[in-house]
Amino acid sequence: MVTGNVGRNAVELRQEAERKLAARRLLLPDDEPSSLRLVHELQVHQIELEMQNEELVHVQSELEHALKRYEQLYENAPVGYLTLSADGIIGALNLTAATMFGAERAVLVGRRFDALVSDGDLPLWRAAMASMLRKECGGRQHVDLALRQSDGELIHAQVDFVRIAGQAPDAAILVTLTDIGERKRAEARMRLSASVFAHSYDGIMIVDLEGRIVDTNPAFTRITGYTRDEVVGQNPRILASGRHGTDFYAGMWASLHERDFWQGEIWNRRKTGETYAEKLAISAIRDDEGKLQQYVGISSDITSSKLHEAELDRIAHFDSLTGVPNRRLLADRLERAIAHARRAGKLLAVCYLDLDGFKPVNDLHGHAVGDELLVEITRRLQGQLRGDDTIARIGGDEFAILINDLSEANEVEVALERLLCAVATPVLVQGQELAVSASIGVTLYPTDDVDAEPLLRHADHAMYQAKEAGKNRFFLFDPDRDRKAQTHRLQLMRLREALNENEFVLHYQPKVDLVSGEVVGAEALIRWQHPERGLLMPGEFLASLAGSELQRGVGEWVIDSVLAQIVSWNAEGLALTASANVSAEHLLQPDFADRMQAALARHPAVDPRSLELEILESAALSDMNQAARVLERCRSMGLRVALDDFGTGYSSLTYFRTLPIDVLKIDRSFVCNMLGDKDDRGIVEIVVRLAEAFHCGVVAEGVETQAHGELLVGLGCRVAQGYGIARPMPPEELPSWVRAWQAAATRFLPGG
Repeated sequence: MVTGNVGRNAVELRQEAERKLAARRLLLPDDEPSSLRLVHELQVHQIELEMQNEELVHVQSELEHALKRYEQLYENAPVGYLTLSADGIIGALNLTAATMFGAERAVLVGRRFDALVSDGDLPLWRAAMASMLRKECGGRQHVDLALRQSDGELIHAQVDFVRIAGQAPDAAILVTLTDIGERKRAEARMRLSASVFAHSYDGIMIVDLEGRIVDTNPAFTRITGYTRDEVVGQNPRILASGRHGTDFYAGMWASLHERDFWQGEIWNRRKTGETYAEKLAISAIRDDEGKLQQYVGISSDITSSKLHEAELDRIAHFDSLTGVPNRRLLADRLERAIAHARRAGKLLAVCYLDLDGFKPVNDLHGHAVGDELLVEITRRLQGQLRGDDTIARIGGDEFAILINDLSEANEVEVALERLLCAVATPVLVQGQELAVSASIGVTLYPTDDVDAEPLLRHADHAMYQAKEAGKNRFFLFDPDRDRKAQTHRLQLMRLREALNENEFVLHYQPKVDLVSGEVVGAEALIRWQHPERGLLMPGEFLASLAGSELQRGVGEWVIDSVLAQIVSWNAEGLALTASANVSAEHLLQPDFADRMQAALARHPAVDPRSLELEILESAALSDMNQAARVLERCRSMGLRVALDDFGTGYSSLTYFRTLPIDVLKIDRSFVCNMLGDKDDRGIVEIVVRLAEAFHCGVVAEGVETQAHGELLVGLGCRVAQGYGIARPMPPEELPSWVRAWQAAATRFLPGG
């Protein structure tokens, strides 16, 4: 009879067998014979064995499943397991351990464990093993080792081991391997962070959310002078220098709240009270959930670089001798002053000051004395200016001055008079009394509504005008005058282009003998064949040439063209005297006669007597004697000389008496009005008599009617020109006009 206790006890098993036998209807009454009773017992026992066998099969299945689960847990445990013999031979190991070593299990079993330990940790392992073997079973130890993988790479593991059976040398040791590589790396990072914190050259300060300093590094102490113990628990504002306002700190906190970061330059105060500049970066530190933990500030002392930067800025923007702004800083100040004047609706005076007589002082007494004088003059000028005005040295003895917030133009006059007085007061330098003065040019913005550079240029121009006017004074720039001058310059440029592009042409107005009807000559009159505006009369452009270098060039072109035209007419059989107008400035050129001779040489076919030079009296010759010498030489070449517009100038008789004249030309203003104005008629008669007295020819301009011609003949003037005879015409038309005139036999005879 089975009495085991596999799943149920014997009583329970017997009862269950009886129930099953009854179910099979095999139970016999109690009065059956003993043989039958024995059979019954055997049947019950058989059923019990069957049931017990079923129970054993079930238990064995569960044990097998449990063993498989254990093997899976063992093989795939998060730690490596292996067993060692007392002499360190690997007996068994799980899959995790094999994976940690990067090798097949079969390769590792039977190897010595210490062959897998790094050389550096081998003494540590052997000492731990020796200690373990001296202990009783159950004794535990652990050690951190660097173990060598199959490819030679090292892994860091925590090795826990315990004796599990027997005594040496038969004792077995169970070893657990835990990969601590990440922990080691984290520890290395922490050690590195701690090392960086401790050895960083930048100061580091950690602040909690309550605004209390919780830690600092040694560099912080070096920079601020505060030890860690002195500042832990304090608010960082103990470093504040007071040089930054609330807006500065509000911007800092706004950046930290919005971006978790702020960086900039800040002035703080050391423990000694000395202010210093630092470059500061503040970062907000958050945990993995994004919750704010603390703030870290990293700073570097940039005081020396800021001082160096300030020195470089001073050198770059301030005059080294006087200490006032230089030209570069002036440009910035001027831009700001213009913007301020525009916003405030005020006047800005831009002044250019140059010292009169400074160079002789510098040359006579030396540069050292000159430098001292400049420093003193600068100090005086500064004393006459307000705090928001600017004085800048822009050259050796040249200064620019900006006077702001003027309500009226006369305010600057008062200020400039003070400046002139300050400069003109003698200065005592090295025992010597020195005296200089100043010439100041000034322009007012926005009356002179231009940019910064033109403003300075205009003030400079005005300063030169002050010098030309006698020095020790100021001169106010006139924008209207400058605009006219600019227009004049532009027109001169255009006229020069016209000369170069052959846009000038000559028209000729005939001169005739009113009695004989003979054509005796023609006056060359310049015109401008403008490509866009058409034919322009002299009144539209000649005034722009007056006094310019270009006037000479145009004059030489006229003479050369007239000479060429004489040659052309002569070739057509037309022999005429042609006259060319010559300005006073052109005539007084030192080489006029030489160039006149060269022009004749270029046209050898021209008889010099065919060319007449008409001198414009209204040009007011500045050197009468020089003009006389030049004209005398021209006459010696065979040229004729006419005095144009006689009677209109302030010194007509002076001209006539001094200059070698062949012909007098009566101005058209007298001729046109002589029919109705007895005074003009009297002047015409006087000029005619004067010409007769000096044996000069006389030509009347402005003959417009038959009556004009008849009256002139009656007064004794036979040669004339004017619209009543012919208008100026292109040179190619003149020959046919001459033929038509002579064919008509036109005469201007009194009463005719």
